[in-house]
Amino acid sequence: MKKFFIPISALLLLGSCNVLEKEPLTSIAPSNFFVSGVDAEAALAATYDGLQQKGAYAEVLPLLANMPTDDCTSLNNDVRNLDVINWNSGTGQIYDAYRDAYVAINRANAVIKYVPGIDMPAARREQIVGEARFVRALSYFNLVRLYGGVPLRLDPSESGAPAVINLPRSTTDQVYAQIIDDLTQAETQMAAVNPTRATKGAAAALLARVYLTQRQWDAARAAAGRVLTSGGTFALAANYNSLFPADNKSESIFEVQFSGSTDGGTFHTLPDLLLPQPPATYSFQKFNIPTPDLLQAADTVNDQRWSFQGRVNAGRNHASYVQGQSRNANDNGPFVYKWRSDPNGFNSPDNSYILRVADVLLMQAEASNELSGPGSDALAPLNQVRQRAGLPALTTSSPEAASKQALRIEIDLQRRLELAFEGERWFDLVRYARHNQAEAGAHQVTALTLIQEFRGTPDPNFLLLPLPLAELNTNTQLQQNPGY
Repeated sequence: MKKFFIPISALLLLGSCNVLEKEPLTSIAPSNFFVSGVDAEAALAATYDGLQQKGAYAEVLPLLANMPTDDCTSLNNDVRNLDVINWNSGTGQIYDAYRDAYVAINRANAVIKYVPGIDMPAARREQIVGEARFVRALSYFNLVRLYGGVPLRLDPSESGAPAVINLPRSTTDQVYAQIIDDLTQAETQMAAVNPTRATKGAAAALLARVYLTQRQWDAARAAAGRVLTSGGTFALAANYNSLFPADNKSESIFEVQFSGSTDGGTFHTLPDLLLPQPPATYSFQKFNIPTPDLLQAADTVNDQRWSFQGRVNAGRNHASYVQGQSRNANDNGPFVYKWRSDPNGFNSPDNSYILRVADVLLMQAEASNELSGPGSDALAPLNQVRQRAGLPALTTSSPEAASKQALRIEIDLQRRLELAFEGERWFDLVRYARHNQAEAGAHQVTALTLIQEFRGTPDPNFLLLPLPLAELNTNTQLQQNPGY
């Protein structure tokens, strides 16, 4: 499909073929586009497409969330600065993530503003607005975790006037307040069941993650508890290996959909950047290579998330990773194996998990432990995850549950092993660092541990990325983050 340029006044960021076919390009504007339920559905589809952009889940977010961590490494110069925490305001991925988050936000803003005025079935209209709120909240959550306070754009950009384009930064607290407001409303508006879209359960699960980040333990536990009682059909899969590749399975709460087609000009490039050849299209130094530290932390014999599952064309399948056995050095060794289909020429059809049941169970366990220590409220959800992996259940007599601190260490480990490469490790390490700032020694390994390792000093400024230089040059209201 061709990509068209559309003036801002015609909702340039809603561009996709099926959205624009009903009118000549020169005549599309909010007043004549948002007329019917078909228009509302097309605008919502374009909003979800914002999550498929290169700077979002098609490539960059999983790199930013994994490459700086103790889970991943790479010798490829395209990501080396991320690997050794040597980024700056000109680093390409830092601009891509910032830019494409606002692509999704602007599309969501248009839906939220105009769909309520459309004459269509009221229930579906509410659901559409709720889904747009969810996408906006997810995008702002990624922004605030990466950059801190950012401009809060809550209306679609329909003018290039400086007063519209050049907004100052809102505070971190203001951004979080907006995220919580959007998700709270979305949870009441969205459907309980929809296997390919955001639902009530997805809003509750993302709220749990937001509250956990803010160390609002009561609210996090309550939100996590609502997920499995939201009326959805979510269930922990019996077999970990069967979870991958993601394809709207029972454990999935929300995932970004990819078709492997070129519709809209969006390519899911990530799997080709991770996998060895075969099945990858080309052989080169890959990204997000599992580190020796991670493989040493995993039980690759007994833990079903890391143990040998059989041979595949990429090598030895260990569920979370594949051990390549090629004579070519680029394709030999461990590689991420959570995207498995033929990468299809840098356009994989595999989806990406954003929220799934095991994550919610671990959030519930963490919040419960913080509130009341290693009792049944914390151990029951944790044991579901452990036992699915083939590990024995813990009791209050287990060394791992001897104290709140001991169980913190265990929950941190299980999050690392369960969710490896799925895009949460850096965010977890950053929130552990923030927790340690409030309560010394709460977590053994944090983002500051890695910042110390690579930069020689645990500089807290590197808990945030710099604002992109291109954005600073465009928006004169912005001030750079400290330390950059």
